[in-house]
Amino acid sequence: MFALSSALADEKKASSQVGDRVVSAAVVLKEIAGIPEGIPTDLLNKSACVAVIPSLKKGGFIFGAAYGKGVIACRTNNGEGPWSAPSMISLHGGSFGLQIGAQEVDLVLLIMNLGGLESLLDSKFTLGGDASVAAGPVGRTASAETDAWMSAKILAYSRARGLFGGIVIKGSTLRPDNDANNVLYAKDIRPRSILLNQTENLPKDGKIFVDELTRISPKHVK
Repeated sequence: MFALSSALADEKKASSQVGDRVVSAAVVLKEIAGIPEGIPTDLLNKSACVAVIPSLKKGGFIFGAAYGKGVIACRTNNGEGPWSAPSMISLHGGSFGLQIGAQEVDLVLLIMNLGGLESLLDSKFTLGGDASVAAGPVGRTASAETDAWMSAKILAYSRARGLFGGIVIKGSTLRPDNDANNVLYAKDIRPRSILLNQTENLPKDGKIFVDELTRISPKHVK
């Protein structure tokens, strides 16, 4: 009886933690969308996927390895349709500069085409290795028509201590968090099934993230 009660308590705790992660990611999107120096609207509208890793932890003083857990959603219909349900991800290692003294940072990644997603759907991909990454431009109306930004598969942004801007990432690895997906959807499910198909029965917490993405970028623009 005790073992059953303990297992149920652990399951409830895991569900709460995953739900909190999705809600935190939605809050990050909402807050960044509300500032003038946020992500340019045209880039959001051109992106195929958006990943958010709230409270990413770093090591070292200014540069150091990082670790965090987050959420990703992609546009269905080959990157041009409505947003998919969210899939859980984790980020490991790599080095990149953060604001001095900041031990945690909110990270936002715009994946500009589905080609950069294939490796993640099956196992993992390395930022700056499997997919080219550039620090994204900021400002609602900022022009994104430059070679560096147009050629990058992923544009990266960070927020720490109230400061928001583009960030350069090298060597960090993104992986699917299958255990968290299984908790969120209460069944065995893989990223490919989540991200490439429209899901009618979204979990409540998952809907919060998708609704926020839809609010700030309702339609794909080529």
